[in-house]
Amino acid sequence: MIPALLFVVLFDREYQAGIDAFNLAHYDEAAAHFRRARDASPRLPGPHRWLGRTLRVLERWDECVAASTQADLYAVVQAGLAALSGPLHGAASDRFEALVAEAALAGSAELALAERERRGEPVPGFGHPFYGAAGDPRARILLELAAVQGARSAELALATAIAAAMQREGRPPLNVDGAAVALRAALGLPRGAVAGLFALGRAAGWIAHGLEQVATGRLLRPRARYRGPGA
Repeated sequence: MIPALLFVVLFDREYQAGIDAFNLAHYDEAAAHFRRARDASPRLPGPHRWLGRTLRVLERWDECVAASTQADLYAVVQAGLAALSGPLHGAASDRFEALVAEAALAGSAELALAERERRGEPVPGFGHPFYGAAGDPRARILLELAAVQGARSAELALATAIAAAMQREGRPPLNVDGAAVALRAALGLPRGAVAGLFALGRAAGWIAHGLEQVATGRLLRPRARYRGPGA
């Protein structure tokens, strides 16, 4: 845990210094601080691609729109957090934690998965549209760390059992959301911590996008093209 704590201290120091410089319009100095914050821990889940090619409400688009209005950096980060809170994005880890809790109450991973299927609900924490059948490489790293850290964790054992049951059914492997919950359980962190850590890793990218957008001096104005009946 010591490296993680050192990262948090370093990140917080550089992040706050970057905010202070940004609000004083010292953009070059702010960018330098944010780069150091970003580089403090390259293994955290940071931006790996633009999540949408259309004008959906996703956090990278949101933060750039906010920055284009000359909103301050706090508002830019809040825009990213708002989109991240959705259950199909950053809050997916909360949904996987709920599944683990259901498995604990049911007494087995198989019973919890069967109940999800009976209700017609998707199983969160598995598969990734970008990585496909190859699986999420970030998940593999986190699962390896979890195995080393939490051999006695009952919650980790349940998460692993769910993943094994899904594999037996030929379903997709755990993604970063599910694997991060496994690591959180192994480290003994409280439920709900994963979403905060995920946001921490993304924050450097949000800030970088905001800085780039401010530098353009342009206000983003989304356009739409009607493609319905009669178009």
